[in-house]
Order: sequence, then C-alpha cells, then structure tokens
Amino acid sequence: MPWLEGGALPVITGFNGATADGRPTTLGRGGSDFSAAILAAVLDASELWIWTDVDGIMTADPRIVPDAAVLDTVTYAEAAELAYNGAKVLHPRTLAPLADRQIPVWSKNSYALDKPGTRIGMPGNTPGGARAVTSMANVALVSLEAAGAELSGTRLMARALDALTRANAEVLAVSSSSYRQNFCFLVRREELSGVMKALEETLSIELAHGYIRPISVDENVGLLAVVGEGMRGVTGLAGRIFTAISQEQVNIIAIAQGSSELTICIVVRRDGLEKAVRAVHTECGLGRRVRETAVP
Repeated sequence: MPWLEGGALPVITGFNGATADGRPTTLGRGGSDFSAAILAAVLDASELWIWTDVDGIMTADPRIVPDAAVLDTVTYAEAAELAYNGAKVLHPRTLAPLADRQIPVWSKNSYALDKPGTRIGMPGNTPGGARAVTSMANVALVSLEAAGAELSGTRLMARALDALTRANAEVLAVSSSSYRQNFCFLVRREELSGVMKALEETLSIELAHGYIRPISVDENVGLLAVVGEGMRGVTGLAGRIFTAISQEQVNIIAIAQGSSELTICIVVRRDGLEKAVRAVHTECGLGRRVRETAVP
C-alpha cells in the first residue's frame, strides 16, 4: 500500500513465494489465481480478471463433450462447486476472498482477446435447471462399515472424518446408509496412501477387535457432478439425470447431494464416466447447438 500511495506500480509474482522460514517455493496449481484474489480483496478492486488458455467457464470439458458451450455468467457458488469437482479454470479457493466483498471475477482467454469470457458474481436471474457438468477420473472410493452394535455408524463416520482431517485430505463426496451402518467417501487418488495410513492408525483398535469390517477401496471409479443454482426445487431433475446415465448402461455406485441442491455428485465406473457426462449434458440441454437453436 505505501508503494501505491507513492505512485509506484508493483509487479507481484502470483505463483512464486517463500515458506515460513524464508525458503523460495511455488504455490502449486492455481496459486496465481489465489494470489490475485487476495490482492483484489485487500485493494477492494472493482473487479478481477483471471487469464487462462480457454474462452471461459464451459458447460462441460470440451475434450469430452464436443458441443460444450461457454457460460456468459455463473455465480460464486456455481464456480466454486465446478472448480472443487474437477473444472480446472479456477482454483477452488480463489473465490473465497471475493464473494464476501462482492467483487466480480472475469475468466478470459489470453490467446483470444476478442472473446468476452465468463463473469462470476452474485446470483441474478438464475436460469432453472443445471448449468454445467464436470468430472474427475483420478479418484478413489473408500468404504467403511460397522460389524455390529459395538460401534455406531455415526461414531465410525466421526472418527474416520477426523482421521481425514489430520491427513489433510480433501473429501470430495460422502454417501451413507443408516441401516447397515456403513458409509463411503471419495478422495483424490494421489491422497489415498495418506488417507489409508490415517484411517488404519485411527481405527486400529476397532479393526483389531473386528468392530468394523476391513476397509474397502475402489480405485476404478470416477466422479460426475451436476451444478446449478437453478436446480433448487426442480421436480424430477435428479430422476432424469439418473435415467440418462442408466440408458448408457453405466451403473451408479454412489450419490451425494447437499440440502442446498446446488450440486448432485454421482460416482460411476471410470470406464463409463465420459459416456455419463455426455448423456447428462445432453439431457440437461446444455449443448452449444441446443442453445443456438433456442435463440429466437
């Protein structure tokens, strides 16, 4: 701030930094976006532009869905959910410093300056239904089940989630069954070894005495997420999505949806993930050709 007040124009590196003890390091994927967001919030900027190599936030990965379309606008919540569930345009934490201050964000293509990009901001006239479909293939499904009445499913889940927190692992989705006292959660495969170590240490007594069944791991899965503020209260949308997936002969392994109804997460076999994404994208009417036809 003193530099700005003195008329200087600072050039700040977004991807490079230093550790607490002063050693040079990098901030990892999305570090530049996060740095820019923090600066925009501190400076109370009128808006933030994030330059990428794509035209904006799209209705799906164009490598999977050829007729994916660029979204003109999305809300902070939609953009965060898309980033968290696999869309790589923004880092999931980028929007946190900006949403409270209502600073709009533009995602633009540095190789196509004529493209308008996508504006991320507060909800406006939100279209009904889904806005986009995203996916992640590099994930693993971990399942835990109590063997009897000695350990309740709630306590098992609490202890397992505590282990995941200490392992600094990100839980992508959680699904549970009250009758069989079991639950499963999805993590990134690169975090799986740390997750398993933490679970086995935390639950060592329960495993040794047979209070819980052996931990099951399935790495042959993928995550599909359907996102949209306009999905709230839309009757039959989830059923249409599940039907579209089943018509492609893709089996649904697990489902997770929060009470906000902003995102529906679906776990399927990895070899059917791309088929499922295309089917849901078509069913929700998100394609470029559909949009062009709908224009009066």
